[in-house]
Amino acid sequence: MYLIRIVFLLLSLSLFSQNTVGNGNGAKNENLLLPKTTAENLISNQKGNGEKQNTVPLLTADIAIVNSEIDAYKRKISEIEFENNLQAQVLEKTKMISILLIISLVILLLLIYSLYRNYNLKKEKNIELINKNKELQLAKEKAEEGSKLKSQFVSTITHELRTPLYGVIGITNMLEDEHRELSESPHLKSLKFSAKYLLALVNDVLQINKIEENRIVLEKRTFNISDEIEFIKNSLSFLAKKHNNSIDVVIDNKIPEYLIGDKLRFSQIIINLMSNALKFTQDGVVTISAHLVDVKDQIHFIEFKIEDNGVGIAPENQDKIFDKFVQVGRKEIDYQGTGLGLSIVKQLLQLFDSTIYLKSELGIGTTFNFTIGFESDMAKTNAIINNINVDLSSSPIFKILIVDDNVINLIVTRKTIEKFNYKCTTTASGKEALELIDKEYFDAVLMDINMPEMNGFETTKLIREKGITTPIIALTAFDKEEVTEEAISAGFDDIISKPFDSKQLYKIINAVVLKETSEI
Repeated sequence: MYLIRIVFLLLSLSLFSQNTVGNGNGAKNENLLLPKTTAENLISNQKGNGEKQNTVPLLTADIAIVNSEIDAYKRKISEIEFENNLQAQVLEKTKMISILLIISLVILLLLIYSLYRNYNLKKEKNIELINKNKELQLAKEKAEEGSKLKSQFVSTITHELRTPLYGVIGITNMLEDEHRELSESPHLKSLKFSAKYLLALVNDVLQINKIEENRIVLEKRTFNISDEIEFIKNSLSFLAKKHNNSIDVVIDNKIPEYLIGDKLRFSQIIINLMSNALKFTQDGVVTISAHLVDVKDQIHFIEFKIEDNGVGIAPENQDKIFDKFVQVGRKEIDYQGTGLGLSIVKQLLQLFDSTIYLKSELGIGTTFNFTIGFESDMAKTNAIINNINVDLSSSPIFKILIVDDNVINLIVTRKTIEKFNYKCTTTASGKEALELIDKEYFDAVLMDINMPEMNGFETTKLIREKGITTPIIALTAFDKEEVTEEAISAGFDDIISKPFDSKQLYKIINAVVLKETSEI
């Protein structure tokens, strides 16, 4: 309605302007378009006054009124337009907020879906992981069971092999002692060498098994490098003669006379490398040398080299020879051995924090070298030597009971004991041992472990249950570490493995008997 009136006023103003500026006819025509009220006022004024001049004030008043109304309408239009713009802005903002809310809602839904999906995937992975862990646990248990069975098998086999070997080596030594004329017999030497060779193979199998199970701890013993290598040279002289080889020894005079370390493991390393060199050399020379290369504090680092001018090792085989059961060169010559020697050498050197290096050329020869650090401390050396020294001449006469179901081993042990001027009584079963201990007094008992009906553990437990405190030493073909825990719980005072060194046995017997006597 307002818009219609504004349009009408604007048209009137236009017509009025045209009338005042244009000609008379135009004014008359324009007046026809004025509002009826204005026209009547103009006519009456013309009729009343008769003068054209009176029409101007009237028109001016009407224009002022119209302008005032137009301004009012403009203000209202401006207010309306402002309100419309404000509403449009609010509407635009509302629309934008709605869009943002919708986008946020979509993103939130996508995020929730993603979290839900990830949760399901994680749940599935967790279930899969649990199942895999169960499978791994079962596999681990099976592997541990297999390893345990392997260890038991190796232990049983080595025990069964060591038992007759103990008899063979013992009887050979008895023959040398009782028949001096046979000491230089090649047949007796061959028998002794074969027995020791077989024992070395058994020990190799046991050794590799112990290394794999991390059951080897290096010992601290004092020894002389020159004496030890000379002893090894003499031990391998038979093998050297077999292949018409000679052995040269070169020892650096800067090396201290006495060193402290695990001489047993060191000897195993040298013996295996020397045996390997002699085996693959014919009509040649094998040289072992020891040179002092460094000294840090009291640790003397000595480099050892074993060189031969034998068949050599092909480049493609040099990375294989330290693997277990590898036999290089069997196609040409039947070289004896299990293929464990160099593998044992490598693993034993790792216990010494050392590495072995190889240099070889076919038809020219092979060189192995490695470096080991040994301690040199005279105060410790003297203490160890004083603890080891054994004086057989000043030994008191002890009465010893020997219990062993193997007749040959019983004879060998008895002969060894009688060398110490001890009195011996023997029996072949645990039951008989119990009866003898009830009737007689013994200073010590040497008890075999693996016996039928009643084994050494059971026999010792029954002896201890009777309150008898007689020292009991386990004399067994089992490895010492395998039976230590059970032997201690059964009541044994000490353990010695067969074959044993006679001086070591003498020392242990004296130690346990004198300890028992001092406590009484």
